[in-house]
Formats: sequence, structure tokens, C-alpha cells
Amino acid sequence: MTKRDSVNDQPCGRGVSRRGFIASVGTGAIGAVVAGRAGGSEPGVEAKPAEPTPITLSVNGRSHRVLVEPRWPLLYVLRDVLGLTGTKPGCERGECGACTVLIDGVARYACLTLAVEAEGREVTTIEGLLRGEELGPVQQAFAGEDAFQCGFCTPGQIMAAEGLLRANPDPGVEEVRAGMSGNLCRCGAYPHIVKAVRRAAELRKGGGR
Repeated sequence: MTKRDSVNDQPCGRGVSRRGFIASVGTGAIGAVVAGRAGGSEPGVEAKPAEPTPITLSVNGRSHRVLVEPRWPLLYVLRDVLGLTGTKPGCERGECGACTVLIDGVARYACLTLAVEAEGREVTTIEGLLRGEELGPVQQAFAGEDAFQCGFCTPGQIMAAEGLLRANPDPGVEEVRAGMSGNLCRCGAYPHIVKAVRRAAELRKGGGR
């Protein structure tokens, strides 16, 4: 027996050797493939997409009539169909918050929201917070408090803050942290983000929306 064979035959966990564990995993994988073929599924064959359906989306106060497939996420439609690229794709599985938008004033992940779900509702993206060429209060606060570094997550952070302040115009520090917890900043600008949200609350009190 070689040294490598000896290592592989050593118990792993509850008396199972490395060799036995690998063998059992391999057998399970083969069984899954056989079962898949027996059930009629063929690897590499994709299901045909459903026929596009027309929907009307209200985005930033404007109505858009678009053709979408039922499976398309709102994130894709905003960026690739409507050209609103301020909403960023990050993890695209509801973990980072970079794609956050407001739907009827409530922060939602655009990557987890189907475009067809947004029909008949008001969608607000980062572009919708501008007042012409002027930044909105939350945008001003993020710039003033230096609440970003690379800036990729910033649109989602701002939209989450906007949603928080619409629901709670004067949140405390812990309320801000809880309200922003669904948005990740890889650069770690969290202390500045908290300050920015608090500053935005003050700006909104002074006549901001």
C-alpha cells in the first residue's frame, strides 16, 4: 500500500474513509445521471422561452410599453430594454442590494422582481431622484459625507436610504443600520453611509422630498 493509499483509507468523520467517501459520492453522481436519463431529461437541452407579452411599466413618472418574457427580471428590463443603467447588477441573487429600486415607495431588489410583477406599480430608480440636473437630498448627502469609494454599490445604497426615509423620516443610528443592512459595501464605507442617511434626513426636513 502506498502512502497515498494509506491516507485515503484513514477514517474521516464517523468511521468513513476518504476513499469510501469519494467512492460513495461518485456512485451517487452516476445514479443521478442515470435517473435523469430514465426520466427523459437530456443534459444541454434548454426549455423554450415563453412568448413575449406586452406590459406597461411606470418608471420615474413615465409610462413605457414594452415586450417582455415572463421570466425576465425587472433589473434586465430597466438596464437592457429601457437603458436605465444606474441600477447595477451585483450578485443577481438578492444578496448585495446593488440593484435596489423603489416599487410604490418601498425598496425592492430588481434582480428578484419579475418585470411583469411591476406592471401597474410605480418604479423609481436612481435616475428618478434627480431634480432636473440637481441631485436629490439623499444623493447630496452621500456625496457630502463621502459615503462611497468605488461607487458601484452606491445607487442601491441611495435607493435603500430613500425607501427608509420615506417610511421613517427621522431614523436613529440603529434604525439606519437595520434599514440599510440589506445592502453590502465591499469597500466598507458603512460609518460614512450611516452619517449620510442621517444627513439626508436633515436635508429632507429642510424642504427636500
